[in-house]
Amino acid sequence: MYPAVLIVDDELMIVESLEGILSDDGFEVLHAFNGYDALKKIETECPDIVLLDIWMPGMDGIETLKEIKKVYPALPVIIITGHGSIEAAVDATKSGAFDFLEKPLSIDRVIVTINNALNFRRLEEENKYLRKKTIEKNSLIGPSPAVGKLYKEISGAAPTDASILILGENGTGKELVAKTIHQLSSNPEGPLIIVNCAAIPEESIDSELFGHEKGAMGEDTARNKGKFELASGGTLFLDEIGDMNLKTQAKILRALESKTFQRVGGGRTIHMEVRIIVSTNKDLEQEIKKGNFREDLYYRLNVIPIQVPALRERKEDIPDLVGAFLKASANQATGQKKKVSKQVIDALFNYDWPGNVRELKNLIERLSIMVQGELIDLKDIPDPYLKSDK
Repeated sequence: MYPAVLIVDDELMIVESLEGILSDDGFEVLHAFNGYDALKKIETECPDIVLLDIWMPGMDGIETLKEIKKVYPALPVIIITGHGSIEAAVDATKSGAFDFLEKPLSIDRVIVTINNALNFRRLEEENKYLRKKTIEKNSLIGPSPAVGKLYKEISGAAPTDASILILGENGTGKELVAKTIHQLSSNPEGPLIIVNCAAIPEESIDSELFGHEKGAMGEDTARNKGKFELASGGTLFLDEIGDMNLKTQAKILRALESKTFQRVGGGRTIHMEVRIIVSTNKDLEQEIKKGNFREDLYYRLNVIPIQVPALRERKEDIPDLVGAFLKASANQATGQKKKVSKQVIDALFNYDWPGNVRELKNLIERLSIMVQGELIDLKDIPDPYLKSDK
């Protein structure tokens, strides 16, 4: 799906000229003739970038820019300025504009600046993702053969374009595996869109996945891009695919076969280029026998299966995981990293971890907050974790 550019200028000739050039270059083009219409278009049409003239009647470009940045701080805005207003354009960049273009416009400069702004936004989002050192990012560390095998499978699958089915119990780190595959893929700068199929109501899942046109979901609803459209050029991760209803499964199958879809309430065919990764904690072959999952969709998704091991199958990783979770908890709170006694590690080894790594993370995070001293000892461990499940 090509990026959508919103042109905001009160000069019809400039709007029409830019619209023709950008359309020929593959962009989806929207337009508005004043600041008020621009704000409405941004709300309803979700453009990827805005070209904004400074001098307009009513709300001028600087005021419009400030309103855009209040509500959509990540939306790139390029200021268009005439001769004699360079100082105002420089002030606009201080207010959040990505860059400014001087009239008469150079077409090559327009295209280059738009692409630079879009690339900068992608890099910003990528950096945010990399900086977000959440505890879950440590879920795959450890010296166990099971983790070594998992990383080998991830490394082999990531550079391909094949669909991947990630299998594993709840709490094992299936989402982290999907994120790692995306980062090691041939297009890591592309978007990674995550959808929890189990968390979306059945009546709205089609809209979430494929988007909808204005009014399609009720009189007051604005146009909305779906996850397939947002993930174009990157990766779409459908978590807990086994909880998806059969009707939506059929639509996904058609979309994957044709590489096209339509928004709910729309008639325009949208082409997509997206890498599909799905996960489930269910046995999909059993779900097929029960009539709950389409066999043809299963075979299309299960090109490369990856099994994420349960924590009870990789208990030698527990000391490393505990250390990583303690460090992450310290970074989030006082900065003082706590320690655990050998008796605590022994107790954690003896527990069977039905909630897997997520359960261990939650326990360590809770203990880091509740224990007053520097050392977490056996007396601090809740009773269920002191009983062997062997």
